[in-house]
Amino acid sequence: MRSLRVFCSIGVRLLFAALMTTPASGAADGYAFDPSETEKKIYSFGGYAEVKPILFDLDRGAALYKTRFFDRGVGDPLRQVDFTLQLDGGIEWNIFKAFARINNSLSRTCDGWLDDSKPYELFVAAKPTPSLTASAGKLTAKWGKGYAWNPVAFVDRPKDSDDPTLNLEGFYMAGFDYIKSFEGPLKTVSFSPLLLPVDYGLNNDFGESGHTNFAAKVYFLLWDTDIDFLFLTGNSRPDRFGFDFSRNITTNLEIHGESAWIKDFRLKKVDAAGVVSESEFDAWSGLLGLRYLSRIDTTYILEYYHNGTGYSEREAKDYYTFVDRAYDVYLDTGNAGPIRKAANLTRGAYGRSNPMRDYLYLRVSQKEPFDILYFTPAVTTIFNLNDRSFSLSPELLYTGITNLELRLKGTLLVGDNASEFGEKQSDARLELRVRYYF
Repeated sequence: MRSLRVFCSIGVRLLFAALMTTPASGAADGYAFDPSETEKKIYSFGGYAEVKPILFDLDRGAALYKTRFFDRGVGDPLRQVDFTLQLDGGIEWNIFKAFARINNSLSRTCDGWLDDSKPYELFVAAKPTPSLTASAGKLTAKWGKGYAWNPVAFVDRPKDSDDPTLNLEGFYMAGFDYIKSFEGPLKTVSFSPLLLPVDYGLNNDFGESGHTNFAAKVYFLLWDTDIDFLFLTGNSRPDRFGFDFSRNITTNLEIHGESAWIKDFRLKKVDAAGVVSESEFDAWSGLLGLRYLSRIDTTYILEYYHNGTGYSEREAKDYYTFVDRAYDVYLDTGNAGPIRKAANLTRGAYGRSNPMRDYLYLRVSQKEPFDILYFTPAVTTIFNLNDRSFSLSPELLYTGITNLELRLKGTLLVGDNASEFGEKQSDARLELRVRYYF
């Protein structure tokens, strides 16, 4: 609630600024030019309100169902309603800018009512010259060129590959951007260093506390190709470095890629008997993708992702086997120790949205088919190349009412036993998203 109070305080100041800058009315007998009408406003306010009811068709034999619901019964289908109010406010004066994005959520789940309020972004910035911008506060770096995944997003939270366009919560950081333009094949160079502390209550979920981490991105626009070199060093997380690129081959075809190396990455895993171990190795992750727009306004997004920090098919099967055995022990003896241990592992790396190593992502969307204005159907699939399980998500989007967005989306999860999508807690999901922008 502290975040909400901070935002309300900003809102009052913005309203006061708006009242103070309202121009006097023009002449009553005709049109009078008012220069203030063409001036850029120093303040901005916006955001959206959203309600999203969801139905889950539960898979009671799946590992992720057992680790979450082993000690209680829930109805099937499982019902959930999510409410979101996301507020944006900004003010600019001279070379200075302040911006806040506050996310407020309320959910009615099988666990009861859950609420959360936090700033996704909250920062101040100064731009003393056209080439230099300095910022400090809660920031999102938005590193990487991928659509569904970003292995080089070293100082960002991971995207939800099922809905990768959602705004993400940032981290508290300080840094600057310096941009220089040239004539010739190399048109632009920029340098963007960042300091990210993990101490004094800041960024506690980033990694080991008591350290200040340093990251940087160097950008080149070379021969009409966007290229970034990126790195993160410090003791909160293992050192890592990488690069990405993006290039338009034609006006309708773009290709992009990312490559990341992590030194001394540690992966916790469990065998079928429940013995937990940790391995340390240098991990490589990569992504290669394309985006194509056809002449009939069909958009194709295709990406291959190798997750070097993920589990092999054998390691994942060991985990699923352990969950099944732990659940059987609970049913036979009432001993909840092993299944609680499995649940703790699920809340770690095993519970990530895509915890294994190789994936394909394909999204196809069609703008206004059959001349139906403001209507965009789409279908998305995420295919696990290791165990051949997949998700399939058709959706219908309508934006014909001013500031209102309606999206109906279904998801089918298909896979054998001991496969990623076959062991999710549900076999299918249906959701309606109603979002109003202001």
